[in-house]
Amino acid sequence: MARKPNYKFERMERDRAKAAKKAARAAAKKEKSEAQKAEKSEALEPTANGE
Repeated sequence: MARKPNYKFERMERDRAKAAKKAARAAAKKEKSEAQKAEKSEALEPTANGE
């Protein structure tokens, strides 16, 4: 026997999965950006001191 569809629950589950994926991507993007900023500042530090 087929089950009764629960569209609201299924949509909420899809939206929850999308939100989790989006948050993970945003966190990875932020981490990558911070790493690049740190790398850039490390590269500039020796030249700022005149060494």
